[in-house]
Amino acid sequence: MSRKRKKNKHNDEHMDESWLIPYADLLTLLLALFIVLFASSSVDSTKFKQISESFETIFNGGYGVMNFPSETPPLNATNPPTKNDQKHRNNIGSGNIDQKALKEMQAQVNQYIKAKNLSGNLKTNLSDEGLLITITNDVLFDSGSAIVKPEEKNIAKQISNMLVSNPPFNVIVSGHTDNIPIKNDLFQSNWDLSVSRAVNFMKVLLENNQLKPQLFSAKGYGEFKPIASNNTPTGRAKNRRVEIFVQPNHKNTILQ
Repeated sequence: MSRKRKKNKHNDEHMDESWLIPYADLLTLLLALFIVLFASSSVDSTKFKQISESFETIFNGGYGVMNFPSETPPLNATNPPTKNDQKHRNNIGSGNIDQKALKEMQAQVNQYIKAKNLSGNLKTNLSDEGLLITITNDVLFDSGSAIVKPEEKNIAKQISNMLVSNPPFNVIVSGHTDNIPIKNDLFQSNWDLSVSRAVNFMKVLLENNQLKPQLFSAKGYGEFKPIASNNTPTGRAKNRRVEIFVQPNHKNTILQ
């Protein structure tokens, strides 16, 4: 009798330990649930990665709970155009229109140059940035003077008519001199002379009421931007010039 009881007691002890395995599994699942609940309060990419790695460790490999492969997008899927994309296309279209208008303007100026036999004093150059019209100072001004010759104002008036466009362009008038120092009481330097010439020529252009003064500006560079050598009379004559640079106004607004 005594032996039977001892045997039963030994079997009961083994039966009582069997609950540890499901209990451990339950704790593991509760731990995983706790991690998910904790992370959901403030989720970021780093925490997702940590959760995924934790689950992969717990469940011995495979894809983690947060690491399932994303669905492959269809081959014909395309991103909708953004505002920047549309703006870029608009600028390209506007640029083509502007370039066409500048070509027409250059053709008008070149026709005027040919008709008045001014090829030695007036030139044009069209680039992607805009249209450059160059006039030698000897045609427009007396030596050491910034006053446009009355008999040559017609050149400025003819050019001003060609500058009228819709939409209007930005116009920059710049004055340039050779490197011979100025020798009169009106101007202290070639820089002063070049600025005055640019401003006075611009004023003659703006006598045309169809042009918008808000889109015009004047600059003076003195002798500091030569296009030829100042060592010869021919080179110095080329450097004494007024330039009219016509460039597109992409914003289509009047500058303030």
